[in-house]
Amino acid sequence: MNLALIIIIVVAIVLAIVGGLNTALNWLLWVALIVAVIAIIAFLLRTVRGGRS
Repeated sequence: MNLALIIIIVVAIVLAIVGGLNTALNWLLWVALIVAVIAIIAFLLRTVRGGRS
């Protein structure tokens, strides 16, 4: 599952770059930020739960 999270983060970064270069695609920046935040939260939850067991 960590591989999937890494892929999501990479896609979010790419979308953020594209959104930053083209103002017409500015909404992609917000989508990328939301996806990145969700991916980080999911990663932290998995890390905390995995560390306890």
